[in-house]
Amino acid sequence: MTELELLTIGRIGVDLYAEQLGVPLAEVRSFRKSVGGTATNVAVAAARLGHRTAVFTRVGDDAFGRYVRTALSDTFNVDVRFVGTDPALRTPLAFAELQVPEDPTIIFYREPKAPDMNIVPDDVDLDVVREVPILWFPAACLSQEPSRSTIHALLQTRDRQQHTIFDLDWRPHFWSGAPAAANEIDAVLQHVTMAIGNRTECEIAVGATDPEVAAERLLARGLLAAIVKMGGDGVLVATADGIRERIDPYPVDVMCGLGAGDAFGGALCHGLLSGWSLANSARAGNAAGAIVASRLMCADDMPTIEDIEELLGSASVSAQTPAFDVCADTETAGPVGSAQGAEHAAH
Repeated sequence: MTELELLTIGRIGVDLYAEQLGVPLAEVRSFRKSVGGTATNVAVAAARLGHRTAVFTRVGDDAFGRYVRTALSDTFNVDVRFVGTDPALRTPLAFAELQVPEDPTIIFYREPKAPDMNIVPDDVDLDVVREVPILWFPAACLSQEPSRSTIHALLQTRDRQQHTIFDLDWRPHFWSGAPAAANEIDAVLQHVTMAIGNRTECEIAVGATDPEVAAERLLARGLLAAIVKMGGDGVLVATADGIRERIDPYPVDVMCGLGAGDAFGGALCHGLLSGWSLANSARAGNAAGAIVASRLMCADDMPTIEDIEELLGSASVSAQTPAFDVCADTETAGPVGSAQGAEHAAH
């Protein structure tokens, strides 16, 4: 049996955050560097909460790739055995302009192609894929080959084991259009046990923006659970055995609308690995998202369990507590707004 508790698959790169807030990129004088990418940030977030995590991805054979691998292993305690090196492509960069901090602008450098889209099944241990308690991947992995075929192969290996989690993760710049994304997302829903997305992502995946309808359509595909993020209206948690619970939003002073969705994912995984109910796991996720939204960075600012418990005002977030006023969405944000800020919650 694998010693890992969480394996994420997908994007990795270097994030460069403008240190001057409220100004356009042309006026920025300095940037702060960190690792980034949805899969990477979720693995970092769960590792910060004490779990054994790894990310399956690729970096370039360059200084940024070496930085990412070293930061993951030495700073963030993420296993890098499945971080491959592409001999030709460069490690992606993402510049964050924080002119409107709660709704940042991200400028991606992933041309002509990012190494993380070149992952192949031979680069990962299939026993780990089969046995790891949580396998997490975002929809963007389906946007290019050979990553798309690799995901399909790994899902066949996984055979719909519990906690095969699909982040619906709509990133328009990765796709030729919504119909292409919808087709690829539809093809994998029958192989996962949980899907997480906001209303726009649910519309692409199952043709519905109404949270209840979207959740029902996802569950109808054989999923055990669906989480629909609803911006200022909070989060809907739905399960195949009939649970329907809305978790209210938590107003937060947003410093940066980046990475909160990934913090939500990492804390959700923490709850699931700890044996909590899905609703309480989502509450922990909401708290984690709120904390990161109130900070500048993503990976560097992922919360500890003590941070989460302090925000919730509880001795233990694993207790069966009533719903907290915490939001966990990637749809909207404001000076006092969604814990997961803008749609750029993962890069």
